[in-house]
Amino acid sequence: MLTYNLDGKNKYYSLYCRIRDDILRGNLTSGQKLPSKRALASDLSVSVITVQTAYEQLLAEGYIISRERSGYFVAEVNARLPSAQHEGEAEEVCSQKPAFDLVSGSASAQLFPFSVWARLMRSVLSEEGEHLLERVPCRGDLSLRNEIAALLYRMRGVEVNPSNIVVGAGAEYLYGIIVQLIGRDKLYAVENPGYGKIHSAYSLNGANCTFVPVTKQGADPEAVERSSAHILHISPSHQFPTGAVMPVSNRLRIIAWARESGAYIVEDDYDSEFRLVGKPLQSMLGLCPDRVIYINTFSKSLAPSMRMGYMVLPPELMQKYLDLFSSAANVVPLFEQKTLAAMIGGGFFERHINRLKNYFRAIRQEVLSAISSLPFPAEVNDTGSGLHLTVKLPSAPSDGAIRELAERRGVRLRCLSDYLLAPLSGFERTAVINYGGLKKGEPQRIAALFHKS
Repeated sequence: MLTYNLDGKNKYYSLYCRIRDDILRGNLTSGQKLPSKRALASDLSVSVITVQTAYEQLLAEGYIISRERSGYFVAEVNARLPSAQHEGEAEEVCSQKPAFDLVSGSASAQLFPFSVWARLMRSVLSEEGEHLLERVPCRGDLSLRNEIAALLYRMRGVEVNPSNIVVGAGAEYLYGIIVQLIGRDKLYAVENPGYGKIHSAYSLNGANCTFVPVTKQGADPEAVERSSAHILHISPSHQFPTGAVMPVSNRLRIIAWARESGAYIVEDDYDSEFRLVGKPLQSMLGLCPDRVIYINTFSKSLAPSMRMGYMVLPPELMQKYLDLFSSAANVVPLFEQKTLAAMIGGGFFERHINRLKNYFRAIRQEVLSAISSLPFPAEVNDTGSGLHLTVKLPSAPSDGAIRELAERRGVRLRCLSDYLLAPLSGFERTAVINYGGLKKGEPQRIAALFHKS
């Protein structure tokens, strides 16, 4: 009898994975008869259709064969995967998610405003009709750019001309546009430690990068001044992964450097909506609109799969953008842009953000409470911004030991050192806790795991 745990939404795919992996590991041998569809469905408490769909996928890929009036049998498969019965060996081909993920920080699907989004989509489809099939202007739909400008004023206190906004398919796409505007022959400075995809995106687009060390107050202004960079990419309101918040004195110093050297600052405001304690911090865009390129996306506020972001360009760079891309259509579907514009314009987006902030305030308190109950010393660094914080574990032997202990408890996490782009000391024995993907009650359950011997 086959006994599998098929918890989750996609039960047929889980069953397919389990049987396939057992075949590849030799747990199910060539010629072995598989249970009938009805028998297996009964044993696993799933529908016959679920088993039939899994069997059909295995049959199509050659893992099993069907014999008329006899049923399904394991095919002859010569390749073998290593056994995954012992800890530390190869992961299953169908990799299982850890019990708790403190790395991705992707919010639960239950938090997405499905009913609002669906209603707005129907409304846009009804009102816009055939206009949704038209070519999208290179900067993006004007109605969305108008709403983004109004949103920036309400939420960040920054006045922006919609004509200086460019809508794009996520942050990485926009990074590539920046390289084309500034040039591949320029030097791009990124924070270290930092979000690796920033450096990767610039490098993949042919740019040369240098690294600026991050202190407790964000990117080090002295290192910035010593660099020969033409572009500085920073997250001053909540640096990832350290969580550092840059004080206004350092912001003004870096702005002075940009003006004197003719450089540009990319202000990556990736989670500014989630200032959970106090008022939102002043944006660098508001301090220096002529040298700051402002970037934000809707990945944190709505969903990572919604590949939609925007940037605000200084007028000089906007003119260059139009010179380069005026003949190109915008890559984000007009239907989605119109729907998002309706969501922002109708006040639904800000109400959604307020609900999320209340939700994550509760999660944050649970996280802080859970950390305080850990059976070993833990020093929290939390600025009340964004959806992650760091925890220094001074008694831990090493970062590897921290990750290994977490993995044994079914918790996926990373340390600050995992985000280093170049060697740098001072970031040891510090875990990064992304709590954006946690549900209520889970932080205490995670803490309880670490009390086990």
